[in-house]
Amino acid sequence: MKKIFALMTVALLAMTSFSLQSCDDDNDDYVPTTYAVVTVKPNADNSSFVMQLNDSVQIMASNMVTSPFGTKEKRALIGFTAADGQQTEGELTRVKVLWMDSILTKPVARDLGEEANKETYGDEPIEVVNSWETVAEDGYINLRFRGYWGDLKKAHTINLVHRTDANRPYLLQLYHDNMGDEGTIVADGLVGFRLPEAFNESDEPITITLQYESYSGKLKTVAFKYIPRKD
Repeated sequence: MKKIFALMTVALLAMTSFSLQSCDDDNDDYVPTTYAVVTVKPNADNSSFVMQLNDSVQIMASNMVTSPFGTKEKRALIGFTAADGQQTEGELTRVKVLWMDSILTKPVARDLGEEANKETYGDEPIEVVNSWETVAEDGYINLRFRGYWGDLKKAHTINLVHRTDANRPYLLQLYHDNMGDEGTIVADGLVGFRLPEAFNESDEPITITLQYESYSGKLKTVAFKYIPRKD
């Protein structure tokens, strides 16, 4: 079972460094940096790749030929600017990738029943952060989460379960196991989950319901509008 360490993601660190550069008011050539969560999609032999920016837009790197992740599809955080010179290649917008960092991505876990889920996946509270990194798109749901750590080097476990609910077929529940690590250090993490194929069967947008036990002691609910992925 994959575990997650507390982290402040590379995106936020990069945003800090780029913002320092942007303070130079005399730099007339400054090009603003865009930050995004993308799906990196290489072709069969990784001789080229595209990045799915959202449900309808793909972008292509002007300064990279092959994916740094090989032939595997990966979710990643990137910082990019407009490419020099030609802006499009066919229907693809070309961009200059400044940095790229993969996101840990897990499959959705099996629903064992309410009590068994808590025993297996943990029942400690967690918070989902309302952030540009928290998004459901292109076959995935990415979650920026926040919790308490006693030791930032201690691994916690995060799992997402597709709950069996006849009235809510797209109900997901997030579970957190702090592995006995209790403390007062507030830290964030970032994780992606590959959605089950059942979420992509509809030809129309669906509403995904995410619920989780919060630090307020209440079961919180977040709704995501999701356009099913069609490869």
